[in-house]
Amino acid sequence: MLIAGKLEGFGRLSLRVSLLFVCLFLCASWAFGQATVVSGVVTDAETKEPLPFVNVYFKGTSIGAMADADGNYTVHTSNITYTELYYSFLGYKTVVKKILPGATQVINVKLSPEAKELKEVVITPGKGRERYRNKNNPAVDLVREMIARKDQNRMEHYNFAEYEQYEKLQMSLSNMSDKFRQRKLFRKYKWLFDNVDTTTIEGKALLPIYLQETLTDQYYRRDPEKKKSVTKGHQKVSFDDYIDNQGLSTYLNYLYNDIDIYNNNITLLTNQFLSPIADGAPTFYKFYITDTLKSETPPLVELSFAPRNPADFLFQGRLYVTLDSNYAVKKADMTVNKNINLNWVRELSIDQDFEKTEDGRYHVSRSRMRADFGLSKAGGGMFGERVVSYKNFTVNNPRNENFYSGEAETTLTDAEEHTEEFWQTNRHDSLTRAESKVYQNIDSLQKVPSFRRTMDIATLLLAGYKGFGWWELGPVNTFYSFNPVEGFRLRVGGRTTPKFNEQLYFETYGAYGFKDEKWKYFLSATYSFTGKSFLEFPVRTLRASYQHDTKIPGQELQFVQEDNFLLSFKRGVNDKWLYNDIWNIDYVHEFDNHFSYRIGFKNWKQTPAGGLTYQVRNEDSSVSIPNVTTSEFLVELRWAPDEQFYQGKSYRIPIPNKYPIFTGRLIAGVDGLFNSQYSYQNVALNVYKRVYLSQFGYTDVVAEGGYIFGNVPFPLLAIHRANQTYSYQLQSYNLMNFLEFVSDKYVSVNLDHYFNGFIFNKIPLFKRLKWREVATFKLLYGSIRPENDPEKNHQAFIFPVNAEGVTTTYSLQREPYMEASVGIANIFKLIRVDVVKRLSYLDNPGVSKWGLRARFKFDF
Repeated sequence: MLIAGKLEGFGRLSLRVSLLFVCLFLCASWAFGQATVVSGVVTDAETKEPLPFVNVYFKGTSIGAMADADGNYTVHTSNITYTELYYSFLGYKTVVKKILPGATQVINVKLSPEAKELKEVVITPGKGRERYRNKNNPAVDLVREMIARKDQNRMEHYNFAEYEQYEKLQMSLSNMSDKFRQRKLFRKYKWLFDNVDTTTIEGKALLPIYLQETLTDQYYRRDPEKKKSVTKGHQKVSFDDYIDNQGLSTYLNYLYNDIDIYNNNITLLTNQFLSPIADGAPTFYKFYITDTLKSETPPLVELSFAPRNPADFLFQGRLYVTLDSNYAVKKADMTVNKNINLNWVRELSIDQDFEKTEDGRYHVSRSRMRADFGLSKAGGGMFGERVVSYKNFTVNNPRNENFYSGEAETTLTDAEEHTEEFWQTNRHDSLTRAESKVYQNIDSLQKVPSFRRTMDIATLLLAGYKGFGWWELGPVNTFYSFNPVEGFRLRVGGRTTPKFNEQLYFETYGAYGFKDEKWKYFLSATYSFTGKSFLEFPVRTLRASYQHDTKIPGQELQFVQEDNFLLSFKRGVNDKWLYNDIWNIDYVHEFDNHFSYRIGFKNWKQTPAGGLTYQVRNEDSSVSIPNVTTSEFLVELRWAPDEQFYQGKSYRIPIPNKYPIFTGRLIAGVDGLFNSQYSYQNVALNVYKRVYLSQFGYTDVVAEGGYIFGNVPFPLLAIHRANQTYSYQLQSYNLMNFLEFVSDKYVSVNLDHYFNGFIFNKIPLFKRLKWREVATFKLLYGSIRPENDPEKNHQAFIFPVNAEGVTTTYSLQREPYMEASVGIANIFKLIRVDVVKRLSYLDNPGVSKWGLRARFKFDF
């Protein structure tokens, strides 16, 4: 059976890629100095009604916030020298309030209207005197004009477009107190802390620890649609000794996604936000015209907006809109409400500038996204900024047809070999003093023995491996486990690193069971034909392996070792196991368009163990079959449009996107080849799709079907994925027993929906907890043809029975197997707990009708 793979692995993606940053982030989070935090409500002094969008900032700085649609505000800073807070709003007198530096305080403020009339204002926010309405609202009418012209203001409107793009992505430790920096532990790194930047964001002390720069030429053709990217320059801080550099870059770019204000939905930090000019924006946003700028050509309207429900995944801020036939965005300043259900994010802001093209329309010229991460509202944390700028924008300049053929993304051979002189000449923006030193400083840091020891310990704890130069020992969570067949089990293993060989990779382990007193072992070798890592896209590898070990029939895990200690704890009877001897050889070939094929050969000897036996009827008795041996050839085809990966040194986890993934597989068993006892054909098709539903979250859909041709015993049928552990497994049936159902033809659909707090965000208590709702439904139809059914063909293997002689393995009948669950995710920002209900086949022996399952998931 096929496994979508994206779902189980992506929950661990962030934990792996953030290995380095988790360590530094925690260190920064311990560095809590004093902080000033001020919150309150701003109201109209005359009407007593809340005032929306009031600017609140510390005197003499740009540090502040904007009140939400209900007048609520919160500002904070680690700079404890500020003593005054300003409150300003168009049409009202500015108010100055004294504050207590280094304290948390509540200040409610009343603003009085100015006496003079402001002719340049088309309409004010209404001062709260009237209930907000879309009907007869000039601001909403303006938004609808913008929505109607979205297509003509997008780059896709042009037949051809090309431009040069410069991208700078940097991560910094933020707001570390002097006390923290002066600790004995960090005295050896004093030279590193001397590189703190206090100028980029006033009131924040930033210590850059990661920087990457990319310079590319971008090309677009409308019909047939084709995008082409040529990378001319690329450089970044390297942490190759501890984490995959390419994987880190891919994941950070996924978090800090490209922002298109004209898209209905904007993906940021793995979540979707509804654009303020989405087709349905007037349903979710409140809009106000707060100013006009007649000095601009054409004149601009300042359009302020805020969520109707401040806890929804929406923006608040201002758009500056041209008053011409384009109704285009000239500038955008957006933030998110601090009450939104985002993990770790203290602040998030986006600002974009647009400039006019030759034909009078506007394109984005600069886009900047900033995010401040932390465990508390103030104090130490992580600050990230991605700046993308665009130059030499040319439209409707057709190129030769052959220019658009070939790979969509190419990198020039010398892209990573440029000198600093090249970057000084070609950067669209100069680096700050602190940024300019980060490459050299981090390289020096990694040479400090104490830092290397710290990172080795962190690698062991978070990734499970301890490095010894050219090889690594691990994973540690498999060193000890237990099960009914082996009893107490010890295992030790390891793998080579790229320091051994970039193209050749070995992995091995040995294990011993103290109950069955048998050794188990595994050895594999992988060779990459691309000259790069065996997992670096596009892959072309040959892998050979041999395994002699135990296995539970029907337990299929993604990105988790089967002898993980935590999986040793299982419900119910778990005594039907296998001893496997598996020879395997595979060749994988990926293409740049994300189509791939895999061909392989497998010789598999499976010997029943524990309570599992292989038997056939012989008149009034039964005959035991010691083992089953098969030899099979495999052909697998996979297509995953625009797929990206988080790629580590020995694993690769797909990052979900909006495109479906198709996987088809054909397996052919050959009787008589290397002692093979059966001839059969197994075909299967799997389709995975993430369906985004904007403010309602998203649904992961997995549809699968398979058919087995030939006369085979039940061990070679489709043994449906079951789960008797207490962890929630996305691609298994969590209340199905191991080896409970088998089929030779089946179809299944799994739906896993994440509401992202859409319901809980509207309930006061749950809103504070930032919990998120999840719901799943799984359906499986299947059956067995008469020639493979032991009830109708006495030559077929008898289905297993329990200690009382009751059959425990079945064929699905007309009724499908179904189970559903509802749960709460994001508990302590890490845990998901589901209440699972089995909906059919409730009378089978030893089944659970209800269950409570949990899993860990790191997410924003």
